[in-house]
Formats: sequence, C-alpha cells, structure tokens
Amino acid sequence: MKLTKLLKTNLISVLLVSLVLGGCGEVHQENGETLKPTDTPEAVATDKDPVTFDWYINYSWFNTKWGQNAVSKAITEKTGVNINFITPQGNEEEKLNALIASGSLPDLITLGWWEPQVNEIIQKDMVYALNELADKYDPYFWTVTDDQAVSWYTQDDGNIYGYPCSSVTPDDVINTDNNIGSNQTFLVRKDIYEAIGSPDMTTIEGFENAVKKAAEEFPTIDGKPLIPIGAHYFDDIGNVSFDQYLQNFLAVPYEKDGKLYDRDTDPEYLEWLKMFNRLSREGYLSTDVFIDQRTQMEEKIAQGRYFCMLYQYTDMSAQQKTLYSKDPDSIYIAVDGPKNENGDDHVLPTNTVNGWTITMVSKNCQNPDRAIEFIDYLISEEGQKMVYLGIEGVTYDVIDGKEVVRPDVLDLLNTDRAAYDELYGADDAYWMFQDNVMQQKWRQKNEGPTAQLEEWTYKYSAYTGQYDVSFPAGSDEEYTEEAIDRLWGSTLKELLLAESDDEFNAALAKFKLKRDALGYRELMEKKYRYVIEAKEKLGLY
Repeated sequence: MKLTKLLKTNLISVLLVSLVLGGCGEVHQENGETLKPTDTPEAVATDKDPVTFDWYINYSWFNTKWGQNAVSKAITEKTGVNINFITPQGNEEEKLNALIASGSLPDLITLGWWEPQVNEIIQKDMVYALNELADKYDPYFWTVTDDQAVSWYTQDDGNIYGYPCSSVTPDDVINTDNNIGSNQTFLVRKDIYEAIGSPDMTTIEGFENAVKKAAEEFPTIDGKPLIPIGAHYFDDIGNVSFDQYLQNFLAVPYEKDGKLYDRDTDPEYLEWLKMFNRLSREGYLSTDVFIDQRTQMEEKIAQGRYFCMLYQYTDMSAQQKTLYSKDPDSIYIAVDGPKNENGDDHVLPTNTVNGWTITMVSKNCQNPDRAIEFIDYLISEEGQKMVYLGIEGVTYDVIDGKEVVRPDVLDLLNTDRAAYDELYGADDAYWMFQDNVMQQKWRQKNEGPTAQLEEWTYKYSAYTGQYDVSFPAGSDEEYTEEAIDRLWGSTLKELLLAESDDEFNAALAKFKLKRDALGYRELMEKKYRYVIEAKEKLGLY
C-alpha cells in the first residue's frame, strides 16, 4: 500500500529533477500567426501592466516573501506580476478544505500531486484547463512544457489542469550524465559517528550496537539529551522513515511474481521493525520521534541532537548549513544504512514524472491570461535561469563564457539560507516550477556542506514512478485504500511501541486480518493493472 505516498513527506525544498523535452511542432495563435518552438518568450506579445496574484502554497513551513529579494523584484519587473503568498497557519488539509468549501480559492494554488483535493477541485470546475488558457492567450506554453509531463497529467477529458515541479522521466535517470539522485539518505552526525569508530550500520546487530554506543558515550549535546534515532513526523498513514524509506534501503521489491508485493509484511523489513521496537523498549527510541512535527525537528537538527536519521537530506539542508557554520565536524554525513541479508544495494527513488507539487489556476482568477503568461515565463529557460542563478552582476558573473556564482553569495547560501532567501531569493527559493535537469547547464560545483549528502545517493538512485499510481477520486477503491493506509498508520505506532514480542506479533496479526477484511487482495490486483498501464505509458516494457 501507500504507493501514492512515495513523495508525500515535505520535500520540501526538494532539489530533484525534470526534463523539458520541448516543442510540439507548430502551434497556431488565434490571429493565425504561427509560433515555432524556436521562438523566444519575447516572440509572444505579453502584457506588462502591474497585476497581483494571490498564490496559495499548501505548506505551513513555506515563508519566503515576494518583492523583497533581488530575484522576485526582477521577475516582477520582467512580467509585471507581483505575488501575495498565502500559506496555512496550522493544519494544511483543514485550510485547503475550507478554501474549497467556501469557493474562495486564490488565483494560483500549489499542492502535492497526491492530495485528494486535486481531483475534487477539478471535478467541481474550480480551476482552468491550462491547455485552453494556452491556446487562447499564450501558446508558448506548448514550447516550454515537458511533453511527457503534459501527457501524464492530461485527464480523460483531454485537459491538463495543473503543471508539476520536479518532474523526472525514466530516460532522465538512465542518462547518467544527469547525475540524478534521490533525496532519501541515512544520516549520522559526523563527529559522534567517527568517535565511536565509524561502525557498519547496515546490519541489525551493527545498527543496534552503534545506536547504544552513541547514546552511552554522548548522552547530551550542549546540555540537552541526545536523540539516538531521528525520523520524519508521524501522520495518520504512518511514518515514511519507518515504512517506505526503510523498505527502500532494504531493497524490498515493489512487485513479485506478476503482482504487487506486500512490502509492509516483508520478513526482513519486519525484523528491522522488531529491532526498532527493542530499542524503543530500552529507551533508545525517544518519545520526541512520535510527537514532534517539522518545526520541532528542524530546531533539534540545527542543534545536532540526533545521532542518526532516515531522512530526506533536502529537508534539513538549511539546518546542515547552520551546523557547519558553528562547527564543520558537527554536520551530518550520509553513510550506508540498513541493508537486507544479501547486502543488496539500496533502491532509493528519484523523483518521478508526477513530480512533487502541481500548480493550478483558479477560476476566481480575474486575469487568467496573465496567469498563464506568468507560468510560461517561470517554466521557460529564461525563467529557470532566473529562479536558479539569479541576476547577472548581482548573484553571478559570466567568466570565460560560464556563469559563476559570486563567492560572497555562495558563502551566504552555504551558511545562512534564510538570509540568502531574504536578500537574493535564487537557488530555487521559488521552487514551484523548478526543472533541475534544465538547471544543470548552470550548475555550480557543489562544495558546500550538503554536497556529500546528495552525491552519496547517485549510485543508489532508481526510477520507481511506475508504482506511483492511484485510484480515481471518489471511487470505492480510493476509499478502501485510504482506510487501509490509516489502519497501517495506527499499526506502525503499535509495532514500534509494543511492550513485548507477543504484543508486536499480535498487533501485526490484527492488522493483517482487518486489512484482508477491507478487501486488500482484490484492491492490489486492481492496482497492479494501473501499474501495467503506467509502465506502458512510460515505455518501461
């Protein structure tokens, strides 16, 4: 289960990749003139009069302002568009549902592709079809968008209602020149790890011993208790660190013998869960892990209080830089984590054709023509260069024909991301349409404190987007899957907190019975048919 949850954890400043394949032949404007794929953005007449869009970002942690830093000012000067970002102050789902119920969706909406509200918004006719806006106002859309992404997101009615960021295709991964990695890492605090002998943590015994030794030798960090094991936050369908990430590190298969594999009950995976349960009973799995949300976790990462973490490195890059500025030896490094008994390589997913988030244009938008032009600018090479590199003479210079980020700018980026965003706002601070394959042509040599984390993933990255499939919104199958996912979410906590082996086994047995009663086996048979269709669509057969 939870195949649609592969990207659900914040990702949050995700720096994965997409590929603009470009061009759909000739595209005809309403005036009869023909725009060819070689035309530039300037070839399309655009309105530069000032306009302000309310843009809802469905993440409470997003706090980058518009109009204060160099990049956003330059984009406004170029397009005439000013942005008023709106983010939820509390629960994202409650805020988004309230906006939908009241019919007050802002002009632009960015949310995770997997969110059920995506289909709800479409079915309630609350957003424009981007293809219709493009045909009517700005056919440049067809030149700058990715053919496969457009095809993937085109609905049965022939329309595309949202465009993704960080979309990646199987060909991108196969092309090793792209250096496409995963954001899933096993992290250890460098100084503590080295002080206890840089132990092998790929086996259950090695992992267990390393955690205990770290806690015994370093009980406190700056007067505060060490947290031996860190993880993403728990939600109502589980915890990606203890389910999907652990399964990926163990190379648990997605399918086997012509059907979807039951990853949640894989024998080796369960043995690792039992190990975490033992550590929990012995006090090494802190209660913080079960109650902290992202804000609390970021604070503790910045303090270096975790010994090890199964975590998205992109989610802690700002905190990594804070640690580095204080003490380079206190940062986190990526090392090989849990492996199966065969010692197989980790199978760590890259991003997929789904990407991370999608952005839609609400029918409350009074200037949809300007909205599609603005979107097209951000997707274009010029827009991507702006959001990634910034402004020539301000954030970078051209030296011997190559763009080079200024040393003082790079230093600020590597030491104080918040200050960098406030002053400059490049390096995908505005990630809503980021395309990192395109951006690789301007990529700088990464020598900062996150370089090792990213590069470590290259040898383990794999495309698994064929399994990112979901049932139609509102279908019986969708409701059944959601019920099973919630059942797993509560069960995972029970397994980790069980007070004995017998209690662990009883919780697992209860889960299997309830899951089967909900129709798990029939559901997986139906879902596998979607996987087959996805493989065919992606050319993976």
